[in-house]
Amino acid sequence: MLVSKSIASRAGLASAFASRSCRPSFAAMPLRAKVLGQQAPISTQAAAELFKPVEGDEPEDVLFNSLYNLRSVELNRPAKYNALNGSMIRKIAPRLLEWERSDMANVIVIKGSGEKAFCAGGDVAALAKQNAEGPEGIKKSIDYFGLEYKLNHLISTYTRPYVAFLDGVTMGGGVGLSIHAPFRIATERTVFAMPETKIGFFPDVGASFFLPRMPGQVGTYLGLTSALLKGVQVYYAGIATHYLHSSSLPALESRLAELTPRDYWTIEQRLSVINDTIEEFSTGVPYDEKIEIGGKIRLAIDRCFKYDKIDEIIAALKEEAAEGAKGGVSGWAKNTLEELTQRSPTSLHVTLRQMRLGKSWGIAHTFKREHQMAAKFMKSHDFNEGVTALLIDKGVNGPAKWKPASLDEIPPGANISEDYFRNDPEVPVLELLNDRSYTQYPYNKFGLPNDYDVKEAIEKGNFTREKLIDHFVETRRGKQGVQEAVSDVLDRMAVRSKGTDHVQWKKE
Repeated sequence: MLVSKSIASRAGLASAFASRSCRPSFAAMPLRAKVLGQQAPISTQAAAELFKPVEGDEPEDVLFNSLYNLRSVELNRPAKYNALNGSMIRKIAPRLLEWERSDMANVIVIKGSGEKAFCAGGDVAALAKQNAEGPEGIKKSIDYFGLEYKLNHLISTYTRPYVAFLDGVTMGGGVGLSIHAPFRIATERTVFAMPETKIGFFPDVGASFFLPRMPGQVGTYLGLTSALLKGVQVYYAGIATHYLHSSSLPALESRLAELTPRDYWTIEQRLSVINDTIEEFSTGVPYDEKIEIGGKIRLAIDRCFKYDKIDEIIAALKEEAAEGAKGGVSGWAKNTLEELTQRSPTSLHVTLRQMRLGKSWGIAHTFKREHQMAAKFMKSHDFNEGVTALLIDKGVNGPAKWKPASLDEIPPGANISEDYFRNDPEVPVLELLNDRSYTQYPYNKFGLPNDYDVKEAIEKGNFTREKLIDHFVETRRGKQGVQEAVSDVLDRMAVRSKGTDHVQWKKE
């Protein structure tokens, strides 16, 4: 049973938006104009068969709401931190497909029930228990990832504006439900991580695509270490496009429901209206929080995680950790080394190669490759050992016993990751719900300026530091955090030109 709520109308539309009686047809104007792919999405009948309920599915683990032109998905397992499972996927995917075909659904919002989590990840404990049943259980787990990645790809190529409220814990599977959307809203309660290397897995749900495309080596760092980002730091890092107080989300949702675009608006205009509406609820970034992945730490991340071999990354971190090291981040380097020694050695090697290869993967190929990789991990020792030790036994029987047990046990030159990047002959190539793909996010301009943006601006024009900051504040229409973000990039990556006050990009 799918729960649908009819919400009472809210009076008063802003004069800038059209009457609700004038509904545009989105079918002739896909949201993602730069997306490649012409094949029609899966049919309603085929979707119903693919995502039909199975015995044991919970009846109300997802709630679907309607308010004017807005449709919302509410993950409803608060006691489990809204952890994603097959039952939820079998509800969400067909509903998104239905809304994509409807002229009545102009904005989609996805959120989590309760105050603790948006979605804390996939229910991997259930998968490990399933794997312990033998080949049939392993097949069920592989099929689960197939369904999850089909949903992730659908979201990443969705033709309706899609807004994710990352209010609370957002990890793993929850990242897959949100990171590929044009609008991702963090709050003071957001806790982000890709924690897969902790449990003997790899960063999935499209992490092969989004992590390598983050500036510098930030994505590699987050993928290998499973580092946590909290609150406004999720916004500063570019994971979120906006930062709001959690108390403003209900009012924002109602406001978004009032938006009805004119027929003649371009895609950019439609998205700009949604962006401006979200910005109406901004109240500023915390004045007493510096950018954590910035300054000396960010420079050290780029120095240490630029290598293509784990042992070279470890060596670079040890150099940074030495007393008196010129980087001035010895404490951070020691902590990072300690974290990496606790991770699955196999996961670290696979993840590093994934970060390098994923730079060239399209979004569709990403999910097909990750499905094959997930299949290999379901049959591996480390995933089942890591999940059991950390999440099922909760450390009662000690830490996970990895195979190999440590990075030191891996012979120099050994390529333990290679097999994870070969197709499994027993696992068919994943068939996605549509054939859309791209190599860069088509609408990736709503977050804070990053290294790429600042470098491009410097190379296109002559700016003083102050003028460049003003340029971004103006072009981003006073967006909160712009001054802080651009200042951090300039501190790290720019110098004054000789004989002028203009800034130039440092030679790499």
